[in-house]
Amino acid sequence: MDHDRQTGEGVGPQEYTLIKMKLLEPFPAKLSHLAGESVFLVAATLRPETMFGQTNCWLGPDVRYVAFRTACGSVFVCTARAARNMSYQGFTTADGHVDKLAQLTGVDLMGAALSAPLCSFPVIYTLPMLTVKEDKGTGVVTSVPSDSPDDIAALRDLKRKSALREKYGITDAMVLPFEPVPIIEVPGLGPLAAVTVLDEMGISSQNERDRLALAKERVYLKGFYEGVMLVAGYEGCRVQDVKKVIQGKLISDGHAVLYMEPERQVMSRSGDECVVALCDQW
Repeated sequence: MDHDRQTGEGVGPQEYTLIKMKLLEPFPAKLSHLAGESVFLVAATLRPETMFGQTNCWLGPDVRYVAFRTACGSVFVCTARAARNMSYQGFTTADGHVDKLAQLTGVDLMGAALSAPLCSFPVIYTLPMLTVKEDKGTGVVTSVPSDSPDDIAALRDLKRKSALREKYGITDAMVLPFEPVPIIEVPGLGPLAAVTVLDEMGISSQNERDRLALAKERVYLKGFYEGVMLVAGYEGCRVQDVKKVIQGKLISDGHAVLYMEPERQVMSRSGDECVVALCDQW
């Protein structure tokens, strides 16, 4: 209830599609004890219809992550904050209980191989993004550089800067072959909207935060409301008409689940960060 909140009055829940990216063996050293198990890096997205354009997964090098056991027996990797949220939404065996199997940072997971749903590449890799936030989403970000200015800016940084790749143990093969995949035709911006806008605005680095925010607003609004799908099975369909259809198929195929968290931070009067909980109704 609002009167129980110290901050965040009027804030509601935000629905995400939680994309399950399967970790491929050999696992990173800090997850090697989970070999043979189904381990997923889980990314919270508002745009499930863009998953056809994935080229990699972003992690924050210094972001703290946990691997925890879910109620269905598989293992999810995300931030502790996101795991706590999930524990109140039926993801774990008991409300508020997170069975942590490992604690690690993004650096520990760099260069890990993944299999991502709807992705045109059979294998993609975890790469460093310096702006990943620990206090929003899951700390795991799926990358769609065709339609995300943030993603294409960060991918170009890695492609250009061999020293940045070397710093995080990223090989050329994990980055250089991966180019943006055309999945949505946007009037006036073409089949690679984010690339077009980035070039038009002359943005050359992921550190140009203010200008990237403007680019993102332009690409996302025009892409969602005017964009037309190019991928097989959805050709010619408007993005806004198929978003829920694609989300539903991802979920029914076991590649995604619904996940909720507050639209922005909510603090209780006792000083605790609030979560979105799935409660029995009567």
